[in-house]
Order: sequence, then structure tokens, then C-alpha cells
Amino acid sequence: MENSRIKQIKTFLNDSPEDAFLNYALAIEYLGLDESQKAKEIFEKLIENNPEYSATYYHFGKMILKEGNKEQAQQIFEQGIKVADKNKELHAAAELRSALNELLYDED
Repeated sequence: MENSRIKQIKTFLNDSPEDAFLNYALAIEYLGLDESQKAKEIFEKLIENNPEYSATYYHFGKMILKEGNKEQAQQIFEQGIKVADKNKELHAAAELRSALNELLYDED
């Protein structure tokens, strides 16, 4: 059963199906419900259709890392850093670098 926020976001998406923020918000809602497969599909679509939307890379990378795929998470973080740097999004770039450094220097 979908929660009311998901229903509302989907209603908005009916009018603007390619809206990056709305798709991102939907993916985040699915993450919160531990429906990572649905979130993953949306994140992948976002990167394909809206590669300049830097917020995607942090949460997608964290989700992939949680699934245990460090190599893919590293690639996602690095790709996001390039996008954020290109768009001069300093805060997003810093968050992505922090996540990447945490992954690279984790003592697992």
C-alpha cells in the first residue's frame, strides 16, 4: 500500500513525468520504505534522463554501497563529483567527496 506522499508525488508526475526533483523525491520515499528496487529503477532513470541532477548521485551511491557493491558506489560518487564540480555545486560536491572518501578509507 502506497503512502500519501507517494500518491501525491505520482499525481504530480502525471503532469510532469520527466521532472527531476519529483522523480528524485519519489525515489527517496521508496528508500524510506525500504523498497530499494523501486528506488534503484528511478535513480537509474534519473541518471540516464537528467544526468546533471547532482542530488541523485549521493543517495543512489549510498544505496548501492548499502547493498555491498563498493565498486559501483565508487563510480556513482565519482560521476556525481564531476557533475557537481561542472555545475559549481560546492555543497553537493563536498558531500559526494566525503562519501567517496568514507568508502575508500573504510577499514572493513
